Amino acid sequence: MDTAILSEILALKNATLEEMRAKYTELYDGKEPPNISKIEIWKKIAYKIQEREYGGLSEEAEDVKNQLIKKHDPINNKTVRSTDWNPHRDKRLPIPGTIITKAYKGKTFQVKVLERGFECNGHVYKTLGAVARAITGAHWSGYLFFNL
Repeated sequence: MDTAILSEILALKNATLEEMRAKYTELYDGKEPPNISKIEIWKKIAYKIQEREYGGLSEEAEDVKNQLIKKHDPINNKTVRSTDWNPHRDKRLPIPGTIITKAYKGKTFQVKVLERGFECNGHVYKTLGAVARAITGAHWSGYLFFNL
């Protein structure tokens, strides 16, 4: 990476939020920045500076990216509905195979989301609430305990 570009990006890291918002507006053709953290705005600015200097994604890469977004929506953790997709599955749940990590009383617990249930410490549970109960010894909403 060109040292001038790197210097510009690193200098912005120490800028105030207002300065970053102004730079974002400048780089994104007058668009107001989204309501996100300072570090996230800095990342978007850094990307745009590099894109301006080196060019953006190729058309082929854009197509692949858009296909992946359609198949695996990273924001909502949804997959494309297929014939074997369970329409009764709660939409708050991450896709099967996802590992949910929870720190509780100094210990870290990892829960694997299964197609039907959840695996934690070698045991399979039907609900997240059952996993939370096994961890805490008390009744919890699984969604609340795991921040889903």
